[in-house]
Amino acid sequence: MAVAWRSVLPVILFFALLAFEDWISHPYCKTMPGRDPDDHVGPEQESEDDLKVMLVANLLLFGSEAGFVNLYFRDYYMSKFFKKSFHRVKPDLLLVLGDISAKGSQLTKTKWLSVFHQFHWMLGPFLGLPYHVVLGDRDFGECGELDAKFVNWITRKFPGLDSSGCGAFKISNVSFVSLNSVALLCGNNELRFSAEKAIESESLGLQMKANDASKTNEDSSKLRTKSHDFGWRENAISSGAGPVLLLHFPLHQTRKGSYGEGNAFNGALTPPHQSSRTQRMGFSDTSPYELSCTVPPNATEYIFQALRPRIIFSAHAYEFYDYVHFDGTREITVPAMTWKARDDPGFVVATFRRNRSVVSVSYCSLARESHVLLAYSTFLVILLMIPLLASTPKFRSLRW
Repeated sequence: MAVAWRSVLPVILFFALLAFEDWISHPYCKTMPGRDPDDHVGPEQESEDDLKVMLVANLLLFGSEAGFVNLYFRDYYMSKFFKKSFHRVKPDLLLVLGDISAKGSQLTKTKWLSVFHQFHWMLGPFLGLPYHVVLGDRDFGECGELDAKFVNWITRKFPGLDSSGCGAFKISNVSFVSLNSVALLCGNNELRFSAEKAIESESLGLQMKANDASKTNEDSSKLRTKSHDFGWRENAISSGAGPVLLLHFPLHQTRKGSYGEGNAFNGALTPPHQSSRTQRMGFSDTSPYELSCTVPPNATEYIFQALRPRIIFSAHAYEFYDYVHFDGTREITVPAMTWKARDDPGFVVATFRRNRSVVSVSYCSLARESHVLLAYSTFLVILLMIPLLASTPKFRSLRW
């Protein structure tokens, strides 16, 4: 039986749309060059013993208050991004660096429960993996809004966080420490004191391990060569020998540091403290939001002295940045993974080599919202033109 083109074209467009959705859901990842040539780890060099971590930030969920566009378009595609990224990256651990909620500080506990539900629905296949969440200022407010009891209620909903929003864990011999960087921006605040105590506790633990290792090396050296005494000993904790540090706010950046490759795909590099306010697209219904916040200089220096972080991962700026601090410590700022914040969302993949101290960092870009909207508009125009074309004599003469 002959089938008219006007019957077949909608079917062709439907399957073309499905193929398009599948294609745009796949991330495009690029490995960023490190300070050391050995930092680059290609796929052929990766080992099953390596620890692969996926880092995302600024999901900005609205929960039950999400409008039609957010719920059935942006959040729908974000869920697809998570699913495709999971199958593309195959991570061992997921880290979320704050701002899960778009305006969590304004939500009641009941409305927060809808955000938790939406968050777990968004993660999808990641729920079977270990994951850790660092909370941001949009989750529980700025300094004047911080409520220790409310923060404690939120932190109990996520694994590995203490009552102040800090945490520490170890996986595959890689140690991680997460801090409530929002509290570190505040003055005399109960949560800030708790965050400082968490830093002190981790620092003491690191020093005890370093002292034990130093004593073992000294005893071993005395047994091998009792007549040699060089009269000096290195610092207990050397730079970069500490844990992987996880924050929402970036650390303070001095002029002595240096930027690596900023936005890997646009080639433009703008330091976080100079970020344009136009990056706040999609937040006309929320309070004014300043993107220039970093951890204060004194708190930053304290963190470096106490923790000697191996590498730092932060967020908040919405864009990808690769910054090297004055002591050589690398800080990666994770971009926003939502169209609510920027047109081109993304995330970061960090691979920790089991047999070396190398950390390979890849920046993964996702589809632009503007491109997706343009494609949908094109499909809609073609679909609307089919009845007009079908009325022409030439089109009616076409049969299979």
